[in-house]
Order: sequence, then C-alpha cells, then structure tokens
Amino acid sequence: MAEVQVQEAVLVQPKVEVVYLPPARVEYPESDGQPMGETDAHIQLLIYLREALNDYFRNDPNVYVAGNLFVYYVEGDPSQVVCPDVFVVKGVPKGERRIFKMWEEGKGPDVVFELTSKKTRYEDLGAKKGIYEVLGVQEYFIFDPLGEYLRPPLIGFRLTPEGYREVKERPLVSEVLGLRLEVEGNLLRLVDPRTGQRLLTPQEAYEAHRRAEQQAREEAEARRRAEEELERLRAELARLKEG
Repeated sequence: MAEVQVQEAVLVQPKVEVVYLPPARVEYPESDGQPMGETDAHIQLLIYLREALNDYFRNDPNVYVAGNLFVYYVEGDPSQVVCPDVFVVKGVPKGERRIFKMWEEGKGPDVVFELTSKKTRYEDLGAKKGIYEVLGVQEYFIFDPLGEYLRPPLIGFRLTPEGYREVKERPLVSEVLGLRLEVEGNLLRLVDPRTGQRLLTPQEAYEAHRRAEQQAREEAEARRRAEEELERLRAELARLKEG
C-alpha cells in the first residue's frame, strides 16, 4: 500500500497595523447657551463688586477677580462646572480668562459672592454652597439685594475643619479680603476697615475723578493768579525804588 504523506497547512497571520489615536479633545464651553436674566440691581451690584475688588487689588499681581465666569473643577469632565456671580482667587496671576480651570490654575476661588433671588435661592443655599465647600472656598457670601427672602439680606459662611459655619458677628468681615461688608439699601458695600473708606462704585469713582480734576484745575488757576500778583508787586516795588 502506497504511503500517503500529509503536509500540514501553515497558517499565515496577516500583518495588523496598530494605529494609536490621540485622546478626544475635551471641550470646556464658555457658556451654557441659556439667556441670562438679571435685574438691574443684580447687574449693577455684580459690576460694582467686580470693579471695586479689581481696583482694591490693582497693585497685587497675584490676585484674580472675575464675575459670571465658568469655573471647571474636574479635568476631563466639562459637566463639573459652577458659575459664581463674583469670585476672588489669591495666588494666581492677573490676566484675562475665558474660563477658569482649577487643575491648570493650581487652586480654586478663595472668596465667592452670590447675588441671590427668590428664583436662585435653592441653588445658592443648596447645590452651590455644597460645591464651594468641597472646593475649599474659604468664604462664601450670599446677598439678597431685593430683600425677597433673606433676613437679614446678607449672610456669610466661613470654611472650618467641620465644613461651612455661618458667620454670626456683625458687621460682617471678610478675613480673606480684609474688607468689611455693609448693606446700603440694595447695595452691598465694601469698606476698608483701616481707613473707613468705602470702595466706590464705577459712577462714584468717575465723579470722584472728575471732582479731583476740577480741584486740580482750580488750584492751578489759583497758583497762576498768585504768581501774576507777585510779579505785579515786584514790578511795582521796582518802579517805586527807581522813582
């Protein structure tokens, strides 16, 4: 019987080229696309706090002040975001930002102001308060400019090892900012306790600047007239001596 030889088949694996794709780029929006509905009182107060604090810290290159800016606090997850009305961060450089990423900045806000209303009270006293506590915001102030529900209209929380504790002493003072907080009608006024001077609104600052300029012009005119009178007297004295 003829011997049958069986040749084993050799399976040849095709070459597979592995392509490594870069990780998908995470987008961190600058807005949630929702229209912002604010009263005049809220808008004016937001502008006052932001501009007054910017001016107060103008000589410190490492204090950043912002308002209505998205703060992202978990890298890679743009849903983890909060938008304080006004916040202050110490230890980061000044400069314009479109959003604030805590992992890039190295820290989060130190002080937050929320200008609350009946519509936002549950968020301001609930979810946002919890987020700020977890993020390590040292001081959290809530002001109700229209007096819709808060009694008194200004309350503050300070971070302790046990979490947020309401600040009971009055007048209310921000230890982080070194400023006193006073309520004047529907305005939350910032006061420098060292001098007793109030931080000015943009309109007040403009008027103060205009008054200072007017005073400087009047003083310059008075000096000019005095110098002219002095020259006249010198000339008169010289004339009398000659005569």
